[in-house]
Amino acid sequence: MSNLVTRSPRLAAVRARVVELSRFLAVGGVSFVVDLGLFNLLRFGPGELLLHKPLTAKVLSVAAATLVSWVGNRLWTFADHRTTHRGRELLLYSVINLLGVVIGIATLAFSHYTLGLHTPLADNISTVLGIALGTIVRYVGYKRFVFITPSVAAVPADHERLTEVEALA
Repeated sequence: MSNLVTRSPRLAAVRARVVELSRFLAVGGVSFVVDLGLFNLLRFGPGELLLHKPLTAKVLSVAAATLVSWVGNRLWTFADHRTTHRGRELLLYSVINLLGVVIGIATLAFSHYTLGLHTPLADNISTVLGIALGTIVRYVGYKRFVFITPSVAAVPADHERLTEVEALA
């Protein structure tokens, strides 16, 4: 199979995208655990530091999860596309991540308040839908606006460009 992938640029591109998406989802999974774990630790862990401040706990846990996901995506998922402008990357990454969070909240609010669906099942379905839509927005946003440097593998070497030009002549 690897012989087929190396001979077909299209299969190589599909394989690269599948690997990238798998990495993106793995980093997202780790970030989800950080978010949920830190939230619960701050609220219900030793000392119950923020027991009566769930929003403060959530803001802190989302901020920590955003940093974890930015580092994971920067160094692993989109390593070939990261830029040298880390501050710009982190700012745009945070803005796109915030947009993903807003989408998740909006789906729940729409279901709960506009459609009047108040059951736990409806809340969970709208939450899962919001996570899915937010994940799509995040992936596309990160690819289009954050990690924008072309991959070294995607840029043909000088001798490959010369060969292509000579073939056209």
